[in-house]
Amino acid sequence: MSETGAIKRALEPVQRLAKANGHPVPDDRRTSGTLTVPSAGEAPGSELPDNESSRNESVQADRSTDEARTATAAPEIAPSREVAPQATEIELKLLVAADRLADFGYAPVIVANARNKGSRKHLRAVYYDTPKRALQRNGLNFRVRRSGSRFTQTVKTESGNDPLRRGEWEASVPSMTPDVALALPFLPEKLRADLARRPLEAVFSTDIRRHQRIVDLPSGSVEIAFDQGHLTAGDRSLQVSEIELELKAGNPSAIWELALRLAEHGPARPSIRSKSARGFELASGVPPAVRKPRKLRLDPSSSLDETFAAILRACLHHLLQSIPAAEDGRDPEGIHQLRVALRRLRSALDLMRSVVSLNKLDLLRSEARWLALNLSPARDWDVFQQDTLRIVAQGCPSIAGFDTLEHAVEQRRVASYDKVRQVLADRRTSYFLIGLGGWIEARGWRSDVAPEHLGQLAEPATNFAQRILSAQHAKVLKRGRRFKSRSTEERHRVRLAAKKLRYVADFLLPLYGERKSAKRFSSKLAELQQQLGIYNDMATTASLLADIGPESGSSTAAAAIAGWQAHAMVGVEPRLNKAWSEFVRTKVPWSAGAGA
Repeated sequence: MSETGAIKRALEPVQRLAKANGHPVPDDRRTSGTLTVPSAGEAPGSELPDNESSRNESVQADRSTDEARTATAAPEIAPSREVAPQATEIELKLLVAADRLADFGYAPVIVANARNKGSRKHLRAVYYDTPKRALQRNGLNFRVRRSGSRFTQTVKTESGNDPLRRGEWEASVPSMTPDVALALPFLPEKLRADLARRPLEAVFSTDIRRHQRIVDLPSGSVEIAFDQGHLTAGDRSLQVSEIELELKAGNPSAIWELALRLAEHGPARPSIRSKSARGFELASGVPPAVRKPRKLRLDPSSSLDETFAAILRACLHHLLQSIPAAEDGRDPEGIHQLRVALRRLRSALDLMRSVVSLNKLDLLRSEARWLALNLSPARDWDVFQQDTLRIVAQGCPSIAGFDTLEHAVEQRRVASYDKVRQVLADRRTSYFLIGLGGWIEARGWRSDVAPEHLGQLAEPATNFAQRILSAQHAKVLKRGRRFKSRSTEERHRVRLAAKKLRYVADFLLPLYGERKSAKRFSSKLAELQQQLGIYNDMATTASLLADIGPESGSSTAAAAIAGWQAHAMVGVEPRLNKAWSEFVRTKVPWSAGAGA
């Protein structure tokens, strides 16, 4: 199957779902399966031979947590050690219910395309860091893994804006004791000094039973690993039940093709969250990390095709990265960043409208919109609870009813997060994410470009950027004419246009390098968007209070909030008008005379 054919196949389930009245409900058989794992002193399980050894045969296991905690930082270097060159790992995970994992080994795509029965391994690993987590803070993971009698030390780097790719370096070591000296050449100089002062300590361990096979598809060969076990940090434990897909040869679109066909076999959710990330969060007791999108780095000479690919990969990376925190719900920023990721994606797809056929863009955009709409209530209740209700309650301590209102708000917030989890677990969401990933990786838009626009994909992206940025900037200015006299609804339309310009600018301004004019423009646009957002949050309060209705004993508190915000709107107005005026006067960086 060609790359384009694979992606067309990937999008078929999404299209069927979009056309259907409603969408399929995922299989809810989620009872945790039991797994008997040998104690720390037991020997690893027997291994079945695999006729094909993987290119990164670093699937090694580890040892007990107690042994890890007594490890020293730098043992003598044994002459028999083997150091592997630094490599790039291209990998995607699929999260599967523990009682369904074994069934995926019989999926038609595995039965038809696996080379052999594969190998079964018992993997134990210990993850290390400094007491202040210097490695983790710098985007590095350091582990030692044992598989049979072999020990392998691995350093991994986080991906940039690509959801599948991570740097990886390995070396053979004689035991589960980490050897920092072997890793030093691959670490930043500042970290080397850190490790010299602060020896490594064991943070958590993993105990995994893995069934590993090679699947050959026309687009590439993928190593598939069925992992079941647990992570342990002190007295905390977390179950692991997932399928890892790692590219061994061919095009990365093979990973997405295989992921889709597995998702058709049963509920399987795409994820880029590593065991390392889950283990560090387990050890510290914190919710999944929330991260804003990374700043794009684009070469000014990049073609439009290359720029589209970089932008879309960054959007998908931010989207997949934001899901765990949104689902967890303990950090309100999680749901916010997931909604931002979906808005960025829709803006990126809008960017392509003048070049690419609308059919597939609109299909992907509508699925992103469906997902975003199901997230909005949770975000609205978060903002109301955190930024409105509590502030007003603290400012009006003599007014009764805030406790009752807080209870009503919390009930609705919890219900909205239950809805978020249902939607994220829905197979429609999985199909959307997998189809999107495959379409991006194979650059599926190339087959949907009209013949008269094919040459445009090869042209410098700056030509396209100037046209798009100018058009969106003009739209904001047009909607904001006579800004001071605009109604709330009209200002809402200005806000939407400014938000879209913000995303377009985030995508395309990197093509203009480090121009000061680009930084000034971004700063003034961000300030305008922030002030319009505050104005919009206040306007949203009325609809949320109406949803609560006359809850017993809360009407006085609700009236106090309405009055408080009406007064606050008066204070917001001057700042908003100032932000608009400064934005209008700011010179655009894409003009011929913008210079540095």
